[in-house]
Amino acid sequence: MPLDWNEVKRRYGSGFLVPTVAGGKTLEVTAADEERIYIKTPLWKDELQRTHLEKAVSLIEDGHLTRHPGHFAEEYRHTVADVRGSSVAHILKDMGFLD
Repeated sequence: MPLDWNEVKRRYGSGFLVPTVAGGKTLEVTAADEERIYIKTPLWKDELQRTHLEKAVSLIEDGHLTRHPGHFAEEYRHTVADVRGSSVAHILKDMGFLD
């Protein structure tokens, strides 16, 4: 199923703490709008592009990217965009696209 951006905005639009695969830690999403998800840690702030996330979900659904969070980040960086692959993995896992 494709990425439902209205669901992204509903879930993350007002901010959200996304559980990470590192148990007990979270990724802070500060907002989501029509084109981006905004994330931050104590050391940095960044944006995840809607077009990149939609492409990643499409590649997952087509079997071209793994559903395993531990391997997804590297594949994402090589195939979709060389930016915050681990953060994308946490969000797509939270949304049910990764195992």
